[in-house]
Amino acid sequence: MTNQGQVAWELLLPAVGAPARRRGRALQEALREAVRSGRLAAGTRLPSTRELAADLGVSRGLVTEAYEQLTAEGYLRSGRGAGTWVGDAARGRIAVRTGEAGRGPGNAHGTRTRGGCAPDPGTRTRGTLGTAHADPDIRVDFRPGTPDLSLFPRAAWAAAQRAVLARLPHPSLGYPDPRGLPELREALAGMLTRRRGVVADPERLVVCSGVAQASTLLGFVLRARGLDAVGVEDPGSPEHGRLFASTGLETVWLPLDEEGLRPDALSSSGVRAVVVTPSHQFPSGISWSAGRRAALLDWAREVDGYVLEDDYDGDFRYDRAPVGALQGLDPERVVYAGSVSKSLAPGLRLGWMLVPEALLGEVVERKRTMDLGNPVLDQAVLAELVTGGGYDRQLRRCQRAYRERRDALLAALAEHLPGTRVSGIAAGLHVIARVPGCFGPPERFLARAAEAGVALRPLAEYGTARPTDGDVRLVIGYAHLAPAAVETGIRLVAEAVGGG
Repeated sequence: MTNQGQVAWELLLPAVGAPARRRGRALQEALREAVRSGRLAAGTRLPSTRELAADLGVSRGLVTEAYEQLTAEGYLRSGRGAGTWVGDAARGRIAVRTGEAGRGPGNAHGTRTRGGCAPDPGTRTRGTLGTAHADPDIRVDFRPGTPDLSLFPRAAWAAAQRAVLARLPHPSLGYPDPRGLPELREALAGMLTRRRGVVADPERLVVCSGVAQASTLLGFVLRARGLDAVGVEDPGSPEHGRLFASTGLETVWLPLDEEGLRPDALSSSGVRAVVVTPSHQFPSGISWSAGRRAALLDWAREVDGYVLEDDYDGDFRYDRAPVGALQGLDPERVVYAGSVSKSLAPGLRLGWMLVPEALLGEVVERKRTMDLGNPVLDQAVLAELVTGGGYDRQLRRCQRAYRERRDALLAALAEHLPGTRVSGIAAGLHVIARVPGCFGPPERFLARAAEAGVALRPLAEYGTARPTDGDVRLVIGYAHLAPAAVETGIRLVAEAVGGG
């Protein structure tokens, strides 16, 4: 056995003892932690999948899957015929650097806007955070951003609430720690480590009112530190720009390609903070490549900047393993934010952010002066659901329902609007549909769909690009619609535009 094989075997052997159904995930977690902790140093060449599988006594497929998953997340790197190596992107133990770095030379590749909205500010846009008002003329609403609220676990929530009220001591009902209830922070830290591969210290976890408040808190802190702009993905959620504008920060649209944020645009933008959705980019649905993840973190270290990772739908994966959160590669440069808005209900206004040590004190103080903390009872109920397994059951229930609805959408598009190309289908709660120009042009297509009572959101409302090929590009949300409603909506559109 090679030296590398011996090292890997010793570090990963405990994972082999996990139950068969968890063995693959346990192997990935052990390997990820070995890289993050430095026990497998950057540049270490790992044994071949065949070698390591034989050493561990597991199937080669388990090892291959672990290598591929961690390569996608940026922990490992590989080349055809060159083997697999530990990458140099993971900086889980990196020391916080202080001091100001030089600003970039301008924003030749970015578009700077006050308020961050390329679309008409009068339009009602439903993105990852916002929702549109109900319209009685709409028969089927395909606009993205809303989960199925009928899936809210009322019985489980009520039972957890009764259990919490029976045991919660009177002092807990006083003014809370601005960071959140300690038992909820502990529960969330464990869950996020297990499900999303983050570095989750409960002391650095702040409970907040969803990603919206996380963005606002970070915006105020960065503005107080002298920053005047933040980069946002193009295409991306207009809500990010609006939220940062409320803190006095301008936004710079940064273009994407099929791998993620373009490094040239980032380096020339002049910003020192960006907000990204790397695991399942909104709205394009791409998962950033390992190279782009590493390049983003290198940029953050170089300019002494920060990244806000909006993990808005990280728990919903259908046809592929979840891509681990970017934060796990460098928790001192990445602010990680998520919420229960898609898994439970946006009306709960419960979310979280994991904050780098250098920003923690300022974020907590800003949270304290903003609202004195989130409601204690709701925090305690969520902690009860997480620790008791109810939250995991809810995620599995939602995942089954949303997969069925996604499949219904794909079938309906294939039947009624043939030739439509669909992307971003492996995860999330929406897809990108590129409808052939023969059903267009886009303006007429959207107008006729609206006349038929079907609400659609064009991709053009999420960025600055305006393709001229005549195809109709749509962001179609499906999570809140029953399969029958999905089929009905697409059929109505097809009939209105002359298809089907």
